[in-house]
Amino acid sequence: MENYKPTTDDGKTAGIISYLTLIGWLIAYFALYTNNKTPLAAYQLRQTLLFHLASILVSWVAGFIIGLAFITSGVFIGVSIIWIIRLGFFVIWIIGFIGAINGERKPMPLIGEPAQNMFSGI
Repeated sequence: MENYKPTTDDGKTAGIISYLTLIGWLIAYFALYTNNKTPLAAYQLRQTLLFHLASILVSWVAGFIIGLAFITSGVFIGVSIIWIIRLGFFVIWIIGFIGAINGERKPMPLIGEPAQNMFSGI
């Protein structure tokens, strides 16, 4: 039988899972982070928490704007606004996700630094 060497998780797994959805963030925090608190996992969890909260809030606001745009000028403007917003969030998400996969503490544009200050308790 070969010698088994347990691997230590540096928090990379929690960071990657936290990017998937808000439910993924909850799984990463409660199942992976609470027992293995690492600086990398904490950094990624802070970023993704603010990212998920901002995307939910912006979706609600964009829904309201689409409703107003539909009433005043038609569907096209509202749909255009929501797709531009979604594309922006997707680009920010990709940048953060690549950083998590590489195990880097790379801040997401517009979200990374404020998240570290807002959620310093994580």
